[in-house]
Amino acid sequence: MFSYAAKIRKALHVPSYARCVCFASLAAYVFGFDTGSIGPITLMDDFTKTFGDLSSIVQGLFVSSVLIPAAITSFGAGSIADRISRTHAISLGCAVYGLGSLICAASGINMSQHAALAMIFVGRCTSGVGEGVFLSALTVYGIEVAPRKSRGRVGCIMQLFISTGIMIGYFVCYGSLNIVGSLSWRLPWILQCLTCLVCAVGVRFLPHSPRWLLHVGLHEEAVRAMHRLDLSKDEFISLAATAEEEKAQEAAAREKAHQGGWFKNQIAQFKQAFAPGLRGRSAMALFMQSMQQLAGIDGVLYYAPVLFRQAGLSSSSASFLASGVTGIVNVVGRRPSIIGGGTIMATAMTIIGILYSLPALNKAGNYAVIALIFVYFIPFVVTWATLVRIWVSEAQPVQTRASVSALSYTTNWIANWIVAFTTPMFLDKYSSGPYFLWAACTWVAVGVFTLWFPETKGRNVDLAGQAGGLKLQVRIPGMRRRYASREKTPTPPPRTPPNERAGQQDEIIEEIV
Repeated sequence: MFSYAAKIRKALHVPSYARCVCFASLAAYVFGFDTGSIGPITLMDDFTKTFGDLSSIVQGLFVSSVLIPAAITSFGAGSIADRISRTHAISLGCAVYGLGSLICAASGINMSQHAALAMIFVGRCTSGVGEGVFLSALTVYGIEVAPRKSRGRVGCIMQLFISTGIMIGYFVCYGSLNIVGSLSWRLPWILQCLTCLVCAVGVRFLPHSPRWLLHVGLHEEAVRAMHRLDLSKDEFISLAATAEEEKAQEAAAREKAHQGGWFKNQIAQFKQAFAPGLRGRSAMALFMQSMQQLAGIDGVLYYAPVLFRQAGLSSSSASFLASGVTGIVNVVGRRPSIIGGGTIMATAMTIIGILYSLPALNKAGNYAVIALIFVYFIPFVVTWATLVRIWVSEAQPVQTRASVSALSYTTNWIANWIVAFTTPMFLDKYSSGPYFLWAACTWVAVGVFTLWFPETKGRNVDLAGQAGGLKLQVRIPGMRRRYASREKTPTPPPRTPPNERAGQQDEIIEEIV
């Protein structure tokens, strides 16, 4: 009986690192909540009374105004996360984002329509500054605190919070339709502000990433963080095995930059990410993040009520409810097959484009479009939404992980802005155009992934991240020979003997424990 109870307790036990990632993922929840609520907000009656009827250009600018500041700040987010730690970078980003949400919620109070519109644009841009910081840092933190066997599950936790935020954002807006007055559209931003406050304060009490602590030379603090995160001694030794080598490589890179200030050091970090042996996977990271958006996911999420209305759901409540159903679909299932998922997504977008290009679309065709949008959502969430973020972080060594993650998020935000800004104008002119464009981008991505995408599943995140530890895989024999002749593995620096290094870490652990 007691053994049975012990088995139940063991089955229900949630590791400390998972609890920490769940709390930090409140930042991801806020990102999802904004994605799910911003489109419906622009269609609310009191919102249009306060800010006027937005043209397709202004609507595109308003929805996408959070993205360009996010792209700019994510460019330097890696340096911020390396300097002040992953957790403090998340806290800083949430605080700035919460300020932007507060400005949006206060817009339109005792002011003219033009002043109100200007104020809410300022709020959106401020939120973008914070978003660019916390999303990049959160992804790196989640990958670094998780043991090797759990990295995929940790990535799913972050995506689950994003998807849950999208769903709740839709349904909060669906419920607030019944509120008379401006609270109907202010409420979503008030809720975002409160969530950011909780996350910004609480995340500062989470343990730092042991990899980051080792990277900055704080070995004893790294051991304490390891215990707080329920990581094993073997996991710590695995982390410490490459720490000194990576620090030596980073010191050499900084010396080459002549310590010429923040900007030159930042450029030096990016150059290091594209050094021989690393440039292939860094380029793949940027490509994956941009194609994730050019596949059209945020065009569908931001403008879901518009798309469903275009497909025949005429009432506001019906289109909002259908948008919420897409949020529910986002919460379900994970299957690690990025190529298969991309193929299904591209096929769905292609068929929708063909249907909209027909001279007349009947009722059955409209419902087919709605069904195909759901078919598009499922493989995206199961594959691309989770796997892209995981791969971008785990394929890099610790000294370039934050900078490559930040740079890849910059490309993600830029592609996201292009999609969010152009979608309403596209829909006004050519109802089939966006779908054909998104399908073409997805087909291109599937082709590239089929030829060059390397597998990192189950591999030690630090060993896979070492220069030469992971190569892009070329699947066509002739291309493989030509690529192999160009891609040379750099000579690794002298290594400390593994037995000696493990002994050093054992001494540190014994000292503290």
